[in-house]
Amino acid sequence: MILKILMYTLLIFSVFSAHAKIDHTRIVNADNEPGSWLSHGRNYSEDRQSPLTGITPANVNMLGLAWSFDTNTSRGLEASPLVIDGVIYTTGSWSKVYAISAKTGQLLWEFDPKVPLAWAPNACCDVVNRGVAAWGGSLFLGALDGRLIAIDMATGKSQWETQTIDATKPYTITGAPRVIKGKVIIGNGGAELGVRGYISAYDVKSGEMSWRFYTVPGNPAVPAESDTMAMAAKTWSGDVYWKLGGGGTVWDSMAYDPDLNLLYFGVGNGSPWNREIRSPGGGDNLFLSSIVAVNPDTGKYVWHYQTTPGDTWDYTATQHIVLADLELEGKQRKVLMQAPKNGFFYVLDRTTGELISAEKYTSVSWASHVDKTTGRPIETENADHVTRDRWTLPGPLGGHNWHPMAFNQETGLVYIPAQTNRFLFSTPDDFKARPGLGIWNLGQKEVDETIEGTERMPIDIITPLVRDAYRGYLLAWDPVAQEERWRVEHNTMSNGGVLTTRSGLVFQGTGDGRLVAYDAISGKTLWQSATGTGVVAPPISYELDGTQYIAVMAGWGGAAGLANFSGDAPPSRGRLLVYALGGKGTIPTPPDLPVLSEAPPPRNGTIASFERGALVYSYNCEVCHGIQVEQGTILPDLRYMSNGTHDRFESIVLGGLLKSVGMKSFAKELSKADVRDLHNYLLEVANLAWEAQAPKSPLEQEQARQDAAEVERKAALWFKENTPPLETP
Repeated sequence: MILKILMYTLLIFSVFSAHAKIDHTRIVNADNEPGSWLSHGRNYSEDRQSPLTGITPANVNMLGLAWSFDTNTSRGLEASPLVIDGVIYTTGSWSKVYAISAKTGQLLWEFDPKVPLAWAPNACCDVVNRGVAAWGGSLFLGALDGRLIAIDMATGKSQWETQTIDATKPYTITGAPRVIKGKVIIGNGGAELGVRGYISAYDVKSGEMSWRFYTVPGNPAVPAESDTMAMAAKTWSGDVYWKLGGGGTVWDSMAYDPDLNLLYFGVGNGSPWNREIRSPGGGDNLFLSSIVAVNPDTGKYVWHYQTTPGDTWDYTATQHIVLADLELEGKQRKVLMQAPKNGFFYVLDRTTGELISAEKYTSVSWASHVDKTTGRPIETENADHVTRDRWTLPGPLGGHNWHPMAFNQETGLVYIPAQTNRFLFSTPDDFKARPGLGIWNLGQKEVDETIEGTERMPIDIITPLVRDAYRGYLLAWDPVAQEERWRVEHNTMSNGGVLTTRSGLVFQGTGDGRLVAYDAISGKTLWQSATGTGVVAPPISYELDGTQYIAVMAGWGGAAGLANFSGDAPPSRGRLLVYALGGKGTIPTPPDLPVLSEAPPPRNGTIASFERGALVYSYNCEVCHGIQVEQGTILPDLRYMSNGTHDRFESIVLGGLLKSVGMKSFAKELSKADVRDLHNYLLEVANLAWEAQAPKSPLEQEQARQDAAEVERKAALWFKENTPPLETP
């Protein structure tokens, strides 16, 4: 035992003694270290192109698993690992940080910020984290509960921490910080639940705040924080927005141009979503759904471009930002590129914020085009969901979500993890905000309101409807010609971020559990490997001792995982997977799907109670426990509750019996009658699950097949009659 401890200590010492400090020069010159991955997008331009050429289209079929590291979690993994001086630094669920030998996969240290599990309901889209930043000898972590924490890279010990949010409000941090010239930059999330957005900078040594840029105005009775906020306030009206926070959270994308000394960040949606409620007098509602450029030394405003003025669809501009130099009309232009949720691909002049071009990269029904003179989208009749409810493309999950895209300088193409989805947007006659942590206020009709102009969706066809309407694909996009070059259709809507290499490859993980390599020019599939779980994180590449590796965090989860929008994803088991040419490793067998070990309590209540319970479930439980109670293994699948849980159901839902493990009390939202109806609905689906487990005769199997086919037929028919046609851009 003593010998093992000594050997482990020597390993840690030998690894970390080689560390050089991370500083401005080292990140700016990231291409001088092609084997490293020093920052979130590899470099400040966030292009996610590896300069490494050891793995090529000719030999990529020889890739195999070199090693894997188990995070022992079933929640979503979204991090981009850093690789610095032979060590991988990555994050997992609940904001845990891991330092791992990049050669062997051996854990060097682990840091647990001990996020309270009760904070989970404030996380709209799973208890995920997208990674750390490095500077000097420190790592910087944005924890789910709003703390910014500095960690010693060598020991994994906390150096300082500061609270970046008002902890009485439902803020969260899931994004990765960036560090620019000794300042840690971090934003937050929570717009769906009602907060005011901002981005802040903190001193790397002390944790003291250097500056803060608010993205939306606050209480008009209080003097504005800056001239910029005074300007923004003129684009808002009413009092709902500031009472509910206004939204505009900066929860993911950032990029930096060291020559211009400009920090670019994307701003999120409004709170509530619906602009007629949020700002009833109209207005663009700056800086919602905008790209903003500031001086990173001071946080002073330089320019902005609003992708969706007066956003009412959750069309965030927090999607990945890439900086590049492109030849446009015979001239080299310093550009910024983004494919935000609203379905248009934007190319901007990153010096001035001027629109260069914007074209549809996915199906869009809310706007016909973007006017090149004004830079504003031209809304269609479909944009109006006040006079009637509208099925709109894209839905709030967007044509592209947080999953990073990549830009290949050799091919000139941007590779986008794109998707198609839709949503029925509406405006309630009488909006009443629901107070409390973990409560969504979207400004949409409640599920039990009559939906004018469209037939209520039958409960038994929801799941096949979702499979048909929510699809994903990898898109190769030419940003100069503003047109598609190729696409690869996927089996699931939500798929991983993208890595490209100078050798001509594109890597992407998929929601149905594969890591795939494509030819960057043609899109031809060259290699794929089962990952044992769905992948939503982006791969990275590094080199050590002459060997090039491809690494990816594999763990199904996030918004689509919680809602089970991609029902084909295998059960989640979170791992870091690392591949190399000639790798011979194997991935352990995924966990089994849950089953009932005993018959659930018998069905109870009337059909009316069951139907009311289904609506209660849809409005309050679906976002975490899955559409039509189909969750899988990310969170407890309520079809498979134990009989003891059934016995304590009211105490859990109203009494907060499981608050300590993240299940909030719904005492403010639900009555005892609501809970009784909800339980009746869950008893119905539990008994259906029990009956489905029973062995079936050949005749019963054939009948089940026919029943399933009939459900699919009904779904297709309802879909055709009640939604707009699926357009192609």
